[in-house]
Amino acid sequence: MDLGVLTVPLGERPRGDAFDYLADLDVNAVELGCGGFPGSDHLDPDALLDGPERREALRTALDERQLSVSALATHNNPLHPDDERADRADRELRRAIRLADELDVPAVTCFSGLPGGSPDDTTPNWITAPWPPEHADALEYQWQRATEYWHDVATLAADHGVDVAVEMHPNMLVHEPHGLAKLRDATNERIGANLDPSHLYWQGIDPVAAIRWLGARAAIHHVHAKDTELYESRQRTRGVLDTTRYDRPAERSWLFRTVGYGHGERHWKRIVTALRLVGYDGTLSIEHEDALTSPQEGLEKAVELLDRVLLASEPGEAFWA
Repeated sequence: MDLGVLTVPLGERPRGDAFDYLADLDVNAVELGCGGFPGSDHLDPDALLDGPERREALRTALDERQLSVSALATHNNPLHPDDERADRADRELRRAIRLADELDVPAVTCFSGLPGGSPDDTTPNWITAPWPPEHADALEYQWQRATEYWHDVATLAADHGVDVAVEMHPNMLVHEPHGLAKLRDATNERIGANLDPSHLYWQGIDPVAAIRWLGARAAIHHVHAKDTELYESRQRTRGVLDTTRYDRPAERSWLFRTVGYGHGERHWKRIVTALRLVGYDGTLSIEHEDALTSPQEGLEKAVELLDRVLLASEPGEAFWA
Protein backbone atom coordinates (compact mmCIF):
# COMPACT_ATOMS: atom_id res chain seq x y z
CA MET A 1 0.00 0.00 0.00
CA ASP A 2 1.07 3.57 -0.66
CA LEU A 3 0.90 6.49 1.73
CA GLY A 4 -0.73 9.54 0.15
CA VAL A 5 -2.02 13.00 0.97
CA LEU A 6 -4.93 15.03 -0.36
CA THR A 7 -3.04 18.26 -1.02
CA VAL A 8 -5.90 20.71 -0.35
CA PRO A 9 -4.45 21.89 3.03
CA LEU A 10 -1.24 22.82 1.17
CA GLY A 11 -3.10 24.90 -1.40
CA GLU A 12 -1.30 28.12 -0.51
CA ARG A 13 2.04 26.54 -1.43
CA PRO A 14 3.15 26.40 -5.06
CA ARG A 15 2.80 22.91 -6.48
CA GLY A 16 6.54 22.24 -6.53
CA ASP A 17 6.95 23.32 -2.92
CA ALA A 18 4.02 21.14 -1.83
CA PHE A 19 5.45 18.15 -3.68
CA ASP A 20 8.91 18.75 -2.16
CA TYR A 21 7.42 18.91 1.33
CA LEU A 22 5.50 15.67 0.90
CA ALA A 23 8.44 13.87 -0.69
CA ASP A 24 10.58 14.88 2.30
CA LEU A 25 7.96 13.19 4.51
CA ASP A 26 8.40 10.00 2.43
CA VAL A 27 4.85 10.25 1.07
CA ASN A 28 4.36 8.12 -2.05
CA ALA A 29 1.24 9.60 -3.64
CA VAL A 30 -0.85 12.74 -3.92
CA GLU A 31 -4.58 13.22 -4.40
CA LEU A 32 -5.07 16.47 -6.32
CA GLY A 33 -8.08 18.77 -6.18
CA CYS A 34 -9.72 19.04 -9.59
CA GLY A 35 -12.78 21.19 -8.91
CA GLY A 36 -15.73 21.32 -6.55
CA PHE A 37 -15.12 21.83 -2.84
CA PRO A 38 -11.45 20.68 -3.04
CA GLY A 39 -10.71 23.42 -5.57
CA SER A 40 -7.84 23.11 -8.04
CA ASP A 41 -4.85 24.84 -6.44
CA HIS A 42 -2.22 22.44 -7.75
CA LEU A 43 -3.46 21.89 -11.28
CA ASP A 44 -5.46 23.66 -13.97
CA PRO A 45 -7.85 21.01 -15.31
CA ASP A 46 -8.76 22.79 -18.55
CA ALA A 47 -5.16 23.68 -19.34
CA LEU A 48 -4.05 20.11 -18.68
CA LEU A 49 -6.77 18.66 -20.88
CA ASP A 50 -5.89 20.99 -23.75
CA GLY A 51 -2.11 20.96 -23.33
CA PRO A 52 -0.05 17.77 -23.62
CA GLU A 53 3.04 19.76 -22.69
CA ARG A 54 1.40 20.74 -19.39
CA ARG A 55 0.54 17.13 -18.66
CA GLU A 56 4.15 16.19 -19.34
CA ALA A 57 5.35 18.94 -16.98
CA LEU A 58 3.13 17.54 -14.22
CA ARG A 59 4.44 14.03 -14.83
CA THR A 60 8.00 15.31 -14.67
CA ALA A 61 7.33 17.15 -11.40
CA LEU A 62 5.92 13.94 -9.92
CA ASP A 63 8.64 11.65 -11.26
CA GLU A 64 11.41 13.88 -9.94
CA ARG A 65 10.02 13.37 -6.43
CA GLN A 66 8.98 9.73 -6.89
CA LEU A 67 5.33 10.59 -6.42
CA SER A 68 2.25 9.18 -8.13
CA VAL A 69 -1.31 10.52 -8.28
CA SER A 70 -3.78 8.27 -6.49
CA ALA A 71 -6.88 10.20 -7.54
CA LEU A 72 -8.30 13.49 -8.77
CA ALA A 73 -10.76 14.94 -6.24
CA THR A 74 -13.88 16.78 -7.34
CA HIS A 75 -16.38 16.59 -4.48
CA ASN A 76 -19.58 18.47 -5.26
CA ASN A 77 -23.32 17.92 -5.82
CA PRO A 78 -24.18 17.04 -9.42
CA LEU A 79 -27.76 16.23 -8.32
CA HIS A 80 -28.43 19.65 -6.81
CA PRO A 81 -31.97 20.92 -7.52
CA ASP A 82 -30.48 24.23 -8.67
CA ASP A 83 -29.74 23.47 -12.32
CA GLU A 84 -26.83 25.88 -12.55
CA ARG A 85 -25.07 24.35 -9.54
CA ALA A 86 -25.78 20.81 -10.71
CA ASP A 87 -24.50 21.55 -14.23
CA ARG A 88 -21.26 22.99 -12.89
CA ALA A 89 -20.67 19.98 -10.65
CA ASP A 90 -21.47 17.63 -13.53
CA ARG A 91 -19.03 19.40 -15.86
CA GLU A 92 -16.30 19.23 -13.22
CA LEU A 93 -16.86 15.52 -12.62
CA ARG A 94 -16.86 14.62 -16.32
CA ARG A 95 -13.79 16.79 -16.88
CA ALA A 96 -11.99 15.03 -14.03
CA ILE A 97 -12.78 11.62 -15.53
CA ARG A 98 -11.41 12.64 -18.93
CA LEU A 99 -8.32 14.20 -17.34
CA ALA A 100 -7.68 11.13 -15.18
CA ASP A 101 -7.63 9.06 -18.36
CA GLU A 102 -5.11 11.45 -19.99
CA LEU A 103 -2.87 11.37 -16.91
CA ASP A 104 -3.19 7.61 -16.28
CA VAL A 105 -4.69 8.35 -12.86
CA PRO A 106 -6.75 5.36 -11.71
CA ALA A 107 -9.61 7.10 -9.88
CA VAL A 108 -11.70 10.21 -9.39
CA THR A 109 -13.02 10.82 -5.87
CA CYS A 110 -16.37 12.54 -5.45
CA PHE A 111 -19.76 12.61 -3.70
CA SER A 112 -22.94 10.94 -4.91
CA GLY A 113 -24.78 14.25 -4.74
CA LEU A 114 -28.17 14.88 -3.19
CA PRO A 115 -31.35 15.98 -4.99
CA GLY A 116 -34.29 17.80 -3.55
CA GLY A 117 -37.18 15.76 -2.21
CA SER A 118 -39.35 16.46 -5.27
CA PRO A 119 -39.05 18.14 -8.69
CA ASP A 120 -40.28 21.36 -7.07
CA ASP A 121 -37.65 21.54 -4.31
CA THR A 122 -35.00 24.25 -4.47
CA THR A 123 -32.62 22.85 -1.83
CA PRO A 124 -31.20 19.34 -1.31
CA ASN A 125 -33.09 17.18 1.18
CA TRP A 126 -31.25 14.53 3.22
CA ILE A 127 -33.78 11.85 4.21
CA THR A 128 -32.82 10.06 7.42
CA ALA A 129 -36.10 8.26 8.23
CA PRO A 130 -38.89 6.66 6.15
CA TRP A 131 -41.79 8.21 8.10
CA PRO A 132 -43.96 10.24 7.74
CA PRO A 133 -44.59 8.51 4.39
CA GLU A 134 -43.84 11.55 2.24
CA HIS A 135 -40.19 11.11 3.23
CA ALA A 136 -40.15 7.58 1.83
CA ASP A 137 -41.70 8.95 -1.37
CA ALA A 138 -39.01 11.64 -1.50
CA LEU A 139 -36.26 9.04 -1.07
CA GLU A 140 -37.70 6.97 -3.92
CA TYR A 141 -37.70 10.06 -6.14
CA GLN A 142 -34.10 10.82 -5.20
CA TRP A 143 -32.92 7.34 -6.11
CA GLN A 144 -34.70 7.54 -9.46
CA ARG A 145 -32.81 10.75 -10.21
CA ALA A 146 -29.51 9.38 -8.95
CA THR A 147 -29.77 6.12 -10.87
CA GLU A 148 -30.46 7.89 -14.15
CA TYR A 149 -27.62 10.36 -13.65
CA TRP A 150 -25.00 7.93 -12.40
CA HIS A 151 -25.74 5.35 -15.09
CA ASP A 152 -24.57 7.93 -17.63
CA VAL A 153 -21.48 8.89 -15.59
CA ALA A 154 -20.58 5.23 -15.03
CA THR A 155 -20.70 4.65 -18.78
CA LEU A 156 -18.34 7.59 -19.32
CA ALA A 157 -15.99 6.23 -16.64
CA ALA A 158 -15.99 2.79 -18.27
CA ASP A 159 -15.23 4.34 -21.66
CA HIS A 160 -12.19 6.08 -20.15
CA GLY A 161 -11.06 3.20 -17.92
CA VAL A 162 -11.33 5.30 -14.76
CA ASP A 163 -12.81 4.27 -11.41
CA VAL A 164 -15.21 6.70 -9.72
CA ALA A 165 -14.75 6.53 -5.96
CA VAL A 166 -17.84 7.85 -4.18
CA GLU A 167 -17.24 9.08 -0.64
CA MET A 168 -20.03 8.01 1.71
CA HIS A 169 -20.86 11.31 3.37
CA PRO A 170 -23.67 12.93 5.40
CA ASN A 171 -26.03 15.22 3.48
CA MET A 172 -25.42 13.10 0.39
CA LEU A 173 -27.69 10.36 -0.92
CA VAL A 174 -24.96 7.73 -0.52
CA HIS A 175 -23.76 8.01 3.05
CA GLU A 176 -23.26 4.36 4.09
CA PRO A 177 -22.14 1.05 2.52
CA HIS A 178 -25.57 -0.31 1.54
CA GLY A 179 -26.36 2.87 -0.38
CA LEU A 180 -23.00 2.63 -2.11
CA ALA A 181 -23.70 -0.96 -3.13
CA LYS A 182 -27.16 0.03 -4.38
CA LEU A 183 -25.66 2.72 -6.62
CA ARG A 184 -22.99 0.32 -7.89
CA ASP A 185 -25.58 -2.38 -8.66
CA ALA A 186 -27.64 0.17 -10.59
CA THR A 187 -24.68 1.27 -12.73
CA ASN A 188 -21.45 -0.69 -13.26
CA GLU A 189 -18.27 -1.80 -11.52
CA ARG A 190 -16.53 1.53 -12.22
CA ILE A 191 -18.64 2.98 -9.40
CA GLY A 192 -17.20 2.14 -6.00
CA ALA A 193 -16.24 3.63 -2.66
CA ASN A 194 -13.77 6.22 -1.58
CA LEU A 195 -13.79 4.67 1.89
CA ASP A 196 -13.34 7.42 4.48
CA PRO A 197 -13.66 6.01 8.02
CA SER A 198 -14.27 9.45 9.54
CA HIS A 199 -17.83 9.62 8.22
CA LEU A 200 -18.63 6.08 9.33
CA TYR A 201 -17.55 6.30 12.98
CA TRP A 202 -20.16 8.84 14.07
CA GLN A 203 -22.95 6.95 12.26
CA GLY A 204 -22.18 3.89 14.39
CA ILE A 205 -20.67 1.99 11.44
CA ASP A 206 -17.56 -0.10 12.06
CA PRO A 207 -15.06 0.81 9.30
CA VAL A 208 -13.41 -2.61 9.54
CA ALA A 209 -16.76 -4.34 8.98
CA ALA A 210 -17.52 -1.88 6.15
CA ILE A 211 -14.19 -2.71 4.51
CA ARG A 212 -14.89 -6.45 4.69
CA TRP A 213 -18.48 -5.97 3.40
CA LEU A 214 -17.57 -3.68 0.50
CA GLY A 215 -14.35 -5.56 -0.22
CA ALA A 216 -16.30 -8.76 -0.73
CA ARG A 217 -18.04 -6.89 -3.53
CA ALA A 218 -14.76 -5.53 -4.98
CA ALA A 219 -16.26 -2.11 -4.36
CA ILE A 220 -13.38 -0.16 -2.77
CA HIS A 221 -11.61 2.08 -5.29
CA HIS A 222 -9.78 4.50 -2.98
CA VAL A 223 -9.31 5.08 0.76
CA HIS A 224 -9.04 8.24 2.85
CA ALA A 225 -7.15 8.27 6.15
CA LYS A 226 -9.08 10.58 8.46
CA ASP A 227 -10.13 10.01 12.05
CA THR A 228 -13.08 11.03 14.23
CA GLU A 229 -13.24 11.51 17.97
CA LEU A 230 -16.59 10.61 19.55
CA TYR A 231 -17.72 12.48 22.65
CA GLU A 232 -20.16 10.09 24.30
CA SER A 233 -21.18 12.50 27.06
CA ARG A 234 -22.46 14.97 24.45
CA GLN A 235 -24.02 12.25 22.32
CA ARG A 236 -26.16 11.19 25.27
CA THR A 237 -28.09 14.47 25.03
CA ARG A 238 -27.33 15.76 21.52
CA GLY A 239 -27.15 12.53 19.52
CA VAL A 240 -24.93 12.14 16.47
CA LEU A 241 -26.89 14.21 13.93
CA ASP A 242 -25.03 17.24 15.22
CA THR A 243 -25.57 20.54 13.39
CA THR A 244 -23.14 22.50 15.59
CA ARG A 245 -20.64 24.34 13.40
CA TYR A 246 -17.25 22.69 12.90
CA ASP A 247 -15.51 25.84 14.12
CA ARG A 248 -17.08 25.31 17.58
CA PRO A 249 -15.33 22.01 18.35
CA ALA A 250 -15.82 22.09 22.13
CA GLU A 251 -19.61 22.00 21.65
CA ARG A 252 -19.83 19.11 19.18
CA SER A 253 -20.73 15.48 19.90
CA TRP A 254 -18.07 14.30 17.45
CA LEU A 255 -15.13 15.91 15.72
CA PHE A 256 -12.89 15.12 12.76
CA ARG A 257 -9.36 14.44 14.00
CA THR A 258 -5.89 13.69 12.77
CA VAL A 259 -5.24 9.96 12.35
CA GLY A 260 -4.54 8.50 15.79
CA TYR A 261 -6.35 11.17 17.78
CA GLY A 262 -9.77 9.56 17.51
CA HIS A 263 -8.72 5.93 17.35
CA GLY A 264 -5.29 4.62 18.28
CA GLU A 265 -2.57 2.83 16.38
CA ARG A 266 -3.98 -0.62 17.11
CA HIS A 267 -7.28 0.34 15.45
CA TRP A 268 -5.53 1.67 12.35
CA LYS A 269 -3.60 -1.60 12.14
CA ARG A 270 -6.98 -3.35 12.01
CA ILE A 271 -8.05 -1.09 9.16
CA VAL A 272 -4.88 -1.79 7.18
CA THR A 273 -5.24 -5.51 7.87
CA ALA A 274 -8.85 -5.52 6.66
CA LEU A 275 -7.83 -3.71 3.47
CA ARG A 276 -5.16 -6.32 2.79
CA LEU A 277 -7.61 -9.15 3.49
CA VAL A 278 -9.98 -7.85 0.79
CA GLY A 279 -7.16 -7.31 -1.71
CA TYR A 280 -6.91 -3.51 -1.59
CA ASP A 281 -3.33 -2.50 -2.40
CA GLY A 282 -3.88 1.13 -3.37
CA THR A 283 -3.28 4.36 -1.48
CA LEU A 284 -4.31 5.54 1.96
CA SER A 285 -4.72 9.24 1.27
CA ILE A 286 -4.51 11.44 4.36
CA GLU A 287 -7.24 14.09 4.50
CA HIS A 288 -6.62 16.79 7.10
CA GLU A 289 -9.76 18.37 8.58
CA ASP A 290 -8.77 18.65 12.25
CA ALA A 291 -9.90 21.89 13.91
CA LEU A 292 -7.48 21.35 16.80
CA THR A 293 -4.18 21.32 14.92
CA SER A 294 -2.51 23.04 11.98
CA PRO A 295 -2.44 21.26 8.61
CA GLN A 296 1.32 20.79 8.80
CA GLU A 297 1.28 19.29 12.29
CA GLY A 298 -1.77 17.17 11.51
CA LEU A 299 -0.28 15.80 8.29
CA GLU A 300 3.05 15.04 9.91
CA LYS A 301 1.51 13.22 12.86
CA ALA A 302 -0.72 11.21 10.52
CA VAL A 303 2.26 10.29 8.33
CA GLU A 304 4.23 9.23 11.41
CA LEU A 305 1.50 6.87 12.60
CA LEU A 306 0.55 5.43 9.22
CA ASP A 307 4.18 4.85 8.31
CA ARG A 308 4.29 2.38 11.20
CA VAL A 309 1.07 0.55 10.35
CA LEU A 310 1.08 0.32 6.55
CA LEU A 311 2.06 -3.00 5.00
CA ALA A 312 4.41 -2.35 2.09
CA SER A 313 5.80 -5.77 1.14
CA GLU A 314 3.99 -8.63 -0.52
CA PRO A 315 3.09 -11.50 1.82
CA GLY A 316 5.29 -14.53 1.42
CA GLU A 317 4.32 -18.17 1.14
CA ALA A 318 2.56 -19.56 4.20
CA PHE A 319 5.42 -22.00 4.94
CA TRP A 320 3.86 -22.84 8.33
CA ALA A 321 0.59 -24.04 6.80
